[in-house]
Amino acid sequence: MRVTVFGTGYVGLVTGTCLAEMGNHVLCVDVDAAKVEALRQGRIPIFEPGLEPMVRRNHAAGLLDFTLDAGAGVRHGEVLFIAVGTPPDEDGSADLRHVLAVAASIGAHLDGGTVVVNKSTVPVGTAARVRERIAAELQRRGVTADFDVVSNPEFLKEGDAVNDCMRPDRIIVGCESARALDLLRRLYAPFNRNHERIVVVDTRSAELTKYAANAMLATKISFMNEIANLAERVGADVELVRRGIGADPRIGYHFIYPGAGYGGSCFPKDVQALARTAEAHGYAPRLLQAVEAVNETQKQHPFDLLRRHFGPDLAGRCIALWGLAFKPNTDDMRAAPSRTLIEALWAAGARVRASDPEAMDEARRIYGTRADLELCAQPYEALDGCDALVLMTEWKAFRSPDFARVRAALRTPVLVDGRNLYDPATVEAAGIAYYGIGRGRSLEHPR
Repeated sequence: MRVTVFGTGYVGLVTGTCLAEMGNHVLCVDVDAAKVEALRQGRIPIFEPGLEPMVRRNHAAGLLDFTLDAGAGVRHGEVLFIAVGTPPDEDGSADLRHVLAVAASIGAHLDGGTVVVNKSTVPVGTAARVRERIAAELQRRGVTADFDVVSNPEFLKEGDAVNDCMRPDRIIVGCESARALDLLRRLYAPFNRNHERIVVVDTRSAELTKYAANAMLATKISFMNEIANLAERVGADVELVRRGIGADPRIGYHFIYPGAGYGGSCFPKDVQALARTAEAHGYAPRLLQAVEAVNETQKQHPFDLLRRHFGPDLAGRCIALWGLAFKPNTDDMRAAPSRTLIEALWAAGARVRASDPEAMDEARRIYGTRADLELCAQPYEALDGCDALVLMTEWKAFRSPDFARVRAALRTPVLVDGRNLYDPATVEAAGIAYYGIGRGRSLEHPR
């Protein structure tokens, strides 16, 4: 099948590449000339495990190509995917400018029948707006073309996006057209072989499903962080609580790990956008507001733990960070808790030495060169001369450190475990003061 994907970010590039992997002829359209040229040379702009060799292999096979020409994209595709970004607007609602700009481009070039598939995360009612924008452009040109608009939201996890795309747990298809549904069934048949994964709904329900899924996961994280903060105050260990409630199959273990808050390009943006949608329809989304508020407070918690140990004045201190990306297996620092901590430390007059397996270049792009930020290639190098170590991202490279070496490198042996990765007794046996998230004893360490 001939497929066009507008947008080569996480969603567009992964979707297009995985469709090419299944033998489809995919053309990806982007407005960034440098990005398109890099992709043609096999260089991808993001770190996503397994993606780069798949891009190179399918481009070499002639199944995957990249262009700046929107008209060529429209002419190429039997199916046209919209997979551009929907960043938060000033009020937290989703900014649909890029989505509607692609819709206008489709309308400006469309001459025959096609199916337009909205893959971007968008508010309820966007499919109708896309349909209207395409129709308006066709009318302006005096052209009649038969087209359908489908909502087909993505459920890709950064760091595991290729696997999620190749082995989806569900494929949500929101449409009111039998022709469009048949086309998508054929397109997704290779991903749907051993059992039925396609869930057919209307477009509005599909759009709401995506937001509801991310809001539910964010709610579980904020709930567990709320319990962790209570555990600190009552002397309980939230890790034991987590195991106790996770054993209940109605709850399960997924997304009940307390920590320094969630970040990334999805949860913060989508919780806000869903809340703004509710408000726009006269409904007060109190739970969503609480989820967001708890998360923003939780991002401050590692900084609060440092002040609990050293006192309110951190001026002149040097703090080591292990982890900059918002989660492992990505270089994405959008809304990352590490950024909240770094900026709070700078505001307090402290310096930062940080190490991350993949996000160092992204940190340089965001912060540039600064005297109060040193990025270190090796984790132990980041410890030299520092007053404390804060773990912010649970990369595998940080899971089994030599605590004797950590203690020897730090000027004062203090470890703030922002992901509850370590056993407190093991850390303390090495002579290091341990502060976790909801570990019960976090309030007991004297200055």
